[in-house]
Amino acid sequence: MTGGADIVIERMRAEDLAAAEPLFRSLGYEIPAEDLRSRFAAITRRDAHAAFVARDADGGLLGLIHVYIRAALEKPVEAVIQSLVVAEAARRRGIGKRLVREAERWAHTRGVSSISLHTQLHRSDAEAFYASDGFAETAQARLMRKKL
Repeated sequence: MTGGADIVIERMRAEDLAAAEPLFRSLGYEIPAEDLRSRFAAITRRDAHAAFVARDADGGLLGLIHVYIRAALEKPVEAVIQSLVVAEAARRRGIGKRLVREAERWAHTRGVSSISLHTQLHRSDAEAFYASDGFAETAQARLMRKKL
């Protein structure tokens, strides 16, 4: 657990899911509560995944990050930030950077030497945030999905 006097970064718990729903909605993701619960259960059962939250002094949820280790043939084994969101009212207070630092610490303890992420092209504020934190664009791609 890391944090300053007013903000604490710690592992996400199932009890945080109700407060996480509006954070995801703020990014345009409408996730039914049952789906969010089953997705959270799926990632917490896997050692290669971790989710962390930022809390205020009263325990209120300010943001969250989900990170996992990806092994691939054409890319290095590295950590991937799957999701990062900070409540709009809590932005520009360093919470996002602190969540990223926690993900980096977690990844480092698992022996990986890089971390990557995808951000949607229309989110120029997110792109600026990541660039200010040392992330550099390495490729552009389209996400394609097929229902099974």
